[in-house]
Amino acid sequence: MSRWVFRLIVCALIAWAGHAWWSSRPLRQAPGVLVPEAPVQEGTPAQVIQRGDFRLTAIARYKLRGRVLGKKRYWDKPQNQLVPIDVAVGWGRMSDQAVLDGFSDFTMGNRFFFYEWQRQPPIPREEIARSAANNHVIPADDTVARGIRGLRRGQIVEMQGWLVEADGPGGFRWVSSRRRDDTGNGACELFFVEQIATWDTPPPASAILLTAQP
Repeated sequence: MSRWVFRLIVCALIAWAGHAWWSSRPLRQAPGVLVPEAPVQEGTPAQVIQRGDFRLTAIARYKLRGRVLGKKRYWDKPQNQLVPIDVAVGWGRMSDQAVLDGFSDFTMGNRFFFYEWQRQPPIPREEIARSAANNHVIPADDTVARGIRGLRRGQIVEMQGWLVEADGPGGFRWVSSRRRDDTGNGACELFFVEQIATWDTPPPASAILLTAQP
């Protein structure tokens, strides 16, 4: 390989890394509550959705708008093909930059979402619990999957679909929380997402969602 070809490859790799960093960097927002409304959950008759070897039972219609607090991709287990990404979001005061600056860190791992502060929480713990959630996301199709993969911390995201319970091979079972005020194991939503939209700034009331293709 000639020296100029090597330099060209190095420059291309640096440019690609810079673009990847720039396009995935967290967004800061102006202080103030960006998403005042809590998620909407509507009970409906159960219906079945088949996803490969997994049988999903839709237990409630679900609509969520929130500020992205974190995203985590999972690879190593068979069920991660069903639920490849977790997305943590906040609404109410958990969408306010001034409040979020009072936390020292947000992290995700082992299907949990963690938050830390230095001396005391910036808002009451009970309010944090009922104003933030970790969502185990099942994308309905490639359009939705691309939207999920492209999420950045700080963006506003809206997702619509179903809370589901999943059954699979070998007695596998995964259930969804049906409450917004629970914490710990079992408190996450198992969310089959059919529609998604994202905004870098608070969206207009007329914003239109991307829709999964039939």
